[in-house]
Amino acid sequence: MKKLALALTCSLLIAAATAAAAGGAAAFTADASQSRLEFVGVQAGAEFKGVFHKFTADVEFAPETLASSRIDVQIDMNSVDSMDKDRDSTIRGKDVFDVSHNATAHYVTKTISKTATGFAAVGALTMRGVTKDVPIEFQFAPAGGGAKLSGSGKLNRLDFGVGQGEWKSTETIGDAVKINFSLVLKPKT
Repeated sequence: MKKLALALTCSLLIAAATAAAAGGAAAFTADASQSRLEFVGVQAGAEFKGVFHKFTADVEFAPETLASSRIDVQIDMNSVDSMDKDRDSTIRGKDVFDVSHNATAHYVTKTISKTATGFAAVGALTMRGVTKDVPIEFQFAPAGGGAKLSGSGKLNRLDFGVGQGEWKSTETIGDAVKINFSLVLKPKT
């Protein structure tokens, strides 16, 4: 069994290296058990964090040919967890995420470019039926037969209609939301 696993790992590494050498992007998928997608908001003047427990991320990445690279993330909005049951119930409700009508959010990159500290991307985020461009900055590092992709971005929740009725006011809940992500990537088979 160990020999089979080693042989499979070697073939995946060779395939990824061959794709990179040929100018193509290596294909990865996030290992959900080791990856994290979180947000940081402000409520009543104090920061609070939340995570999404269920999401998928497919990544095609070649640092030397960024035009063929892509990050595609699907988020189960019902999996939100801000460590407060009452707040989570409100977040899932019709005035915030409205998960009964908008069960998923989708982010897919349009462009990726190299920066002095790593990479920057602009992608289309669709949430609550609204699609807007959201920039992110990230680092990509090959690791143990796969890779790690981690970074952050910012968005304004009201741009996506996240906050209706009493939750539209920024006096209680701030408009700016920071997104942090750490994806442990394994090669696609």
